[in-house]
Amino acid sequence: MEKRNSFSGSIGFVLAAAGSAVGLGNIWRFPYLAAKDGGGLFLVVYLILALTFGFTLLVTEIAIGRKTKQGCLTAYGKINKKWSFLGPIATVVPFIILPYYCTIGGWVLKYFFVFITGQSTSSAGDSYFTDFLGNPTEMIIFNVIFLLATCAVVFRGVNKGIESLSKVLMPILLFLIVGISIYSLTINSKDRSGIDGFLYYVVPNVSGKSAGDIFSVVMDAMGQLFYSISVAMGIMVTYGSYFKDKDNMMRSVNQIEIFDTVVAFLAGVMIIPAVFVFLGPEGMAGGPGLMFVAMPKIFSSMGIAGTIIGCVFFLMVLFAALTSSVSILEAIVSSLIDKTGTTRKKATIYEGAIAMAIGILICLGFNILGFIKLDLPGNEGAELLTIFDYLSNNILMPIVAILTCILIGWIAKPKTVIDEATKNGERFGRKYLYIGMVKVVAPALLITLLLGSLGIIKL
Repeated sequence: MEKRNSFSGSIGFVLAAAGSAVGLGNIWRFPYLAAKDGGGLFLVVYLILALTFGFTLLVTEIAIGRKTKQGCLTAYGKINKKWSFLGPIATVVPFIILPYYCTIGGWVLKYFFVFITGQSTSSAGDSYFTDFLGNPTEMIIFNVIFLLATCAVVFRGVNKGIESLSKVLMPILLFLIVGISIYSLTINSKDRSGIDGFLYYVVPNVSGKSAGDIFSVVMDAMGQLFYSISVAMGIMVTYGSYFKDKDNMMRSVNQIEIFDTVVAFLAGVMIIPAVFVFLGPEGMAGGPGLMFVAMPKIFSSMGIAGTIIGCVFFLMVLFAALTSSVSILEAIVSSLIDKTGTTRKKATIYEGAIAMAIGILICLGFNILGFIKLDLPGNEGAELLTIFDYLSNNILMPIVAILTCILIGWIAKPKTVIDEATKNGERFGRKYLYIGMVKVVAPALLITLLLGSLGIIKL
């Protein structure tokens, strides 16, 4: 068996973990939810949950990884043998996510290619995105290129691959996000300005919202946290296993929280004012529509400057997508190495081949295999990508998080995590909050979220 690698220090760990957290979900999903859920109201709720619910899941998974020095497949069994069943469930999550995430990563690569080659005007057409989805050859080519880039990083290992990539891309990514955010605030049209859009984003809007609406905002913010901090998908357990015992875990967790929250907020500053100026509040369509339909239209309306800004924007999104896809693949590869004793290179090739095969099917689900549809709660006629996304994010991730809370809160006890987090004499600043969250509050919220995802209760 290969010797387990580790990050060279806490900075490498924080940048890699932040790179995992700052992905496509943060960049297009966070702004959409903020716009939908009352702007500043969503921001306040999200911040409160990030400091409580998100902190609880993040510190728990990192502590499990560092304590056991195992990937997600075998880590839970090291905490309690009777709970080894949780490992396979947790590992299935990144296994399902990787193929469709690389498909979307391929979309980003396609749009970056379009802008960098001076074809940005055509991307603003009403049918451009749907025409692209209807072209199986193009879809598969860009999907495979993105997947191969992901595999190449993981193939090189923790230090030379993941940590080196994160140390280069994350500062660049942050610089690009800040730059685009500042530019977005300066945009003006005849009727609206970027500052108007910023106020639309940050000022809480509770007018006409019932208690049920507020509860729905809480559930949206909690669901977003899964995307934002990469919990319940085996990633933080895996990265935690590479975190050295001598390094300050609590300080690193706090740094990840700050980095992620700042980037999520800036994602909104970057996108919402621009969409507000050119398309108005009604332009806040969620999902791919915001990223691949609305934004190209905005860049096109800016003339030559729009081509440059668009190129920088999709480069930034591409960096974010790559750092996240690397972490997803690493969670699977690490588990295969720990369980079977195979080499990193073989594990990467095996999983890469499987992800490529499934990814091709997902690409075909938008065209040749478009007849494969499934009615899901709140989404009738979902295609393969949406089905995979629903299964992983709406069903399996809440289940993994619920079971993790039960394991640590009631079986192994919170002391297991607290002792691991303070083994070098560090201070656990939110100790009693953590105990209450992991034992009672977080499981209750997660069960509610799961029941809502299943359509059993109305959120």
